[in-house]
Amino acid sequence: MQKREQGKSGGAAGGNAAPPPKRGRPFGSTAASVASASAADSVAPSTLLGPSLQIHNSFSEQNNKRIVLALQSGLKSELTWALNTLTLLSFKEKDDMRKDACLAKIPGLLDALLQIIDDWRDIALPKELRKGQRTRTLGANSVVTGFGNEYEALGSIALLPQSGLGSGSAAEISGQKNTSKRRRSEWWLDEDGLFNLDDEGRAEKQQCAVAASNIIRNFSFMPENEIAMAQHRHCLETVFQCIEDHIVEDEELVTNAIETIVNLAPLLDLRIFSSPKPSYIKITEKRAVQAIMGMLGSQVKAWHCAAAEFLGRMIINPDNEPLLLPFVPQIYKRLVDILSLQAFDAQAAAIGALYNLVDVNMDCRLKLASERWAVDRILKVIKTPHPVPEVCRKAAMIIEHLASDPQNRTSLLAYENTFAEILFSDGRHSDTFARILFELTSKPNNKIAAARGIWGM
Repeated sequence: MQKREQGKSGGAAGGNAAPPPKRGRPFGSTAASVASASAADSVAPSTLLGPSLQIHNSFSEQNNKRIVLALQSGLKSELTWALNTLTLLSFKEKDDMRKDACLAKIPGLLDALLQIIDDWRDIALPKELRKGQRTRTLGANSVVTGFGNEYEALGSIALLPQSGLGSGSAAEISGQKNTSKRRRSEWWLDEDGLFNLDDEGRAEKQQCAVAASNIIRNFSFMPENEIAMAQHRHCLETVFQCIEDHIVEDEELVTNAIETIVNLAPLLDLRIFSSPKPSYIKITEKRAVQAIMGMLGSQVKAWHCAAAEFLGRMIINPDNEPLLLPFVPQIYKRLVDILSLQAFDAQAAAIGALYNLVDVNMDCRLKLASERWAVDRILKVIKTPHPVPEVCRKAAMIIEHLASDPQNRTSLLAYENTFAEILFSDGRHSDTFARILFELTSKPNNKIAAARGIWGM
């Protein structure tokens, strides 16, 4: 752990490394973009700007209860007003204006937004396509059926069939009682309800759910909301369920969900799904990791890049290591495949995840070194080179981590000429590859290096 903290704080280049930036920050969230936006507004004529809605600083403080009640009411006009207001409050060009949407200032706001998403997910899949429970009819005329009725049948004398009555077996009687009780208590769930939604109503529900997820995504960019959202089990369960159903769910809703958890990843502890906090969807730690693995294998670039970045940030937390290590072979295989893509952002996400994964333990370094084409594609990122110098530095550090393990030296000696070429041709990585060559050729326990020195090979 001490080595990991040193590696994250400065690395081999020295100095304090900046914290990982947020993904997908809105336009105008930085000082440079604010200046450029103001300059563009001064040049453009006012007639081209169109209508706009201004919200003053104290709006959320004066109307926080009204916003929450409007979300909970379900009325179309009130719901539209609340979602539009929260969208403006959570998406501002100046940081001092964005602070108005802090969740701590509006109690119950996050739960109200999550309820809108849950309402859409309850009707997202038609009842005709849902898999219902299969009716057990085998042995229905027997006293002991084998399906759980034998204890009730044999334990009660009143339910046993009496000679001469011919009214049927005890299993049939108990089945009739259970059926009638279930119909009285669950008939609301078996039917579609009194207020059925047509296609237009379903589309409006879907739009409201996407708007609510967009607001939650904007909230995750604010440092004031990170701790509250990372410790909110209902929020995490809803987000992971949207990711788990990414094949049939709305694409924008899934994108907002994956970007939300990427922003919360440094503070996220997967053990919250087994904590005594109240649960709404019953998401387990294994299901959460499997949902991320499904996104990592997706063909959508924005999704597998975000999943790679999420895994890289999650593995830094030692509490998440036991939950992620069983999936390490699958993670490495997919990350190496992403390195073969021509997209620079995909390569940067894969290198960032590998940089954190190889720093965990020896087993991770062995699995990556044994992965086919892993070293070749990491070297290709350095030799191309990648347009972002930090990505190339992390790629060189990955190879240095692999060379530090004695069991990887034999396989890495095949790249000795390539390492020497980079050492003499690229001054930015000369120190790193000098240490790599030193690890490979100057250790006394390296038999191949000893043979080279004796025979002059």
